[in-house]
Amino acid sequence: MSAPYAKLPAWADYGLIPLINLAVAFIVAGFVVLLIGENPLRAAAIIVDGALGYGQGVAYTLYYATSFIFTGLAVAVAFHCKLFNIGGEGQAYVGGLGVAAACLTFDSILPWWLTFPLAVAGAAIAGAAWAFIPAYLQAKRGSHIVITTIMFNFIAASLMVYLLVNVLKPAASQAPQTRNFLEGGQLPKINWMLEALGFSIRSAPLNVSFFLALLAAFLVWVLIWRTRLGYEIRMRGHSPKAAHYAGVNEARIIIITMLVSGALAGMMAVNPIMGDLGRLQIDFVTEAGFVGIAVALMGRSHPAGVVPAAVLFGILYQGGAELSFEMPGISRDMLVIIQGLVILFAGALEHMFRPSLQAVFARLPRAGGGALKHGGDA
Repeated sequence: MSAPYAKLPAWADYGLIPLINLAVAFIVAGFVVLLIGENPLRAAAIIVDGALGYGQGVAYTLYYATSFIFTGLAVAVAFHCKLFNIGGEGQAYVGGLGVAAACLTFDSILPWWLTFPLAVAGAAIAGAAWAFIPAYLQAKRGSHIVITTIMFNFIAASLMVYLLVNVLKPAASQAPQTRNFLEGGQLPKINWMLEALGFSIRSAPLNVSFFLALLAAFLVWVLIWRTRLGYEIRMRGHSPKAAHYAGVNEARIIIITMLVSGALAGMMAVNPIMGDLGRLQIDFVTEAGFVGIAVALMGRSHPAGVVPAAVLFGILYQGGAELSFEMPGISRDMLVIIQGLVILFAGALEHMFRPSLQAVFARLPRAGGGALKHGGDA
């Protein structure tokens, strides 16, 4: 006789299982640290203290988290339609061109609060446009979205190099970057928010795009769970055949979903370009597009999970910098290992602990008495 199972409550499905996966990933990472001759408990303490133990560390953690929220939401939206948008890196690159176009054009004539929405729109349009071609190929030609979006990452990187070297670079400059933006093209910092809580901050790039990221998370929740379009996206992701028989235009849903996903990835560029660098330069994305995959997996593709997962990876980035300084035997490549373990347990092995947990919940008494019925019972 098969073991009993029960549908998990939402708090266990979206909270407990990701926490178990995360704990196992960190335990395995701890063994890796132990194998290279370092103390994993001390390493964990350094990471936490470096990311959350003082004001500037917290500000940097939230700065990194801002970028990861955008790219995590981009992947999450595509996941709901059963699409694996692995092209967030390239879409963010091209989104940077939209940000730069707005800032270079209007930074001398508009204040930042007017340039900001233009830059956001430019980033979203550019990112969506870059996602449109893979979406069209998937919807109309059956090309696999994973392959095409990976290819477009490399094309975007090459396009960025060409434009910065041959088009956007000032004539007197040798560096592959645009001119520095004027005050109208730079976002104000929000370190005062942390200072009001008693933190001491000398300087950190945390800026108002953090609020934009939180707003984007809320709007994604509204889109996916409170609109007809979101229902069609989830229907197609759950069962393409059922969506087809329900009259959903599959090609239309695929293209719209990828446009939204690409726009979110492109908006990530606002944070580093307007909020920190004050110019467009090569490698400003710093692999945030790939981190977004882990963030979406860890957050179970729900905005309420994506935001804390993004903060977690912000902690790993900021704390990892402190760790590599305090413990030279551990390089920043250890972060890649931890990210890989999180992806492994939150993605590929996501169902490893689910059957055992379902069996436990199946044996728990109901509020009204009696045990939970088998999942196959009426």
